[in-house]
Formats: sequence, structure tokens, C-alpha cells
Amino acid sequence: MQNRIVIKSLREIERAAAEFLEMIGNNKIIALYGSMGAGKTTFTKALCKVMGVVDGVNSPTFSIINEYRNLEGTPVYHFDFYRIESLSDAFDIGYEEYIYSGELCIIEWPEKIEQILPDETLKVQISVLDDESREITF
Repeated sequence: MQNRIVIKSLREIERAAAEFLEMIGNNKIIALYGSMGAGKTTFTKALCKVMGVVDGVNSPTFSIINEYRNLEGTPVYHFDFYRIESLSDAFDIGYEEYIYSGELCIIEWPEKIEQILPDETLKVQISVLDDESREITF
């Protein structure tokens, strides 16, 4: 069965993020699929805010990975693989250490590393609907 959350406006995004986090249970590897501008980074910011991350959350487009910490000091790893050229780029940044750390990993542009995503990866599609609202399915 596929889960679905609709976000009609930015005012609803934190509610949607909290609902999403409640629904995913113990999943630690979240792969966010969606077109450019669909809201992957915006949704990641909302997820981090709901989890108590106090750091500024930004797309790690140039650094490939950002590490944030919540109030308890627990890390959240945020990847953006848009700019990588090959799988070796992912390995060069220590991808496996992060992915198998047991901590939450949120991945933007997972298409670029599809063949090395662990089987337990939760695949999440963010789609822009005709009325500009967003639909999250997983």
C-alpha cells in the first residue's frame, strides 16, 4: 500500500513533515525523488525543524553532504547528488560511513546513485500537482 500526504501550501509543510516522520517508523534512509523545484530541500528543512535541528538547513549542492544536529546532538545527514559525475564521487565523500551509520540520511537526487542504495531505502516521490500543491507518496 502506498502512503500519500498532500501539502496544499507552505503553511502546512511542518504538519506534513511531522505526519511523514510518524508514518515512516524506523526507516533511516530516505530517498527524495522529484523534479527540479518540486520541494525536496524545502521538505528536508521542514523535516529537520520538526526533529529539532537548530542548524541552518540548506541544499548541499556544492558540498554534496551537510550534517545537522538536533537538540540532543543526534546527527542528520543530508545529501544532494545532483552534481556528482559517477558513483566513485559518492564513495569519495565517505557515502557508506554515513549510510550505514544508523542515523537518519535524507538523499536528494538519489537517481544518481540508485545502484548503491541499500535495499531498506524508503523511496519518496514529491510531485507538483496542477494547483501547485505538493503530493508526497512513499
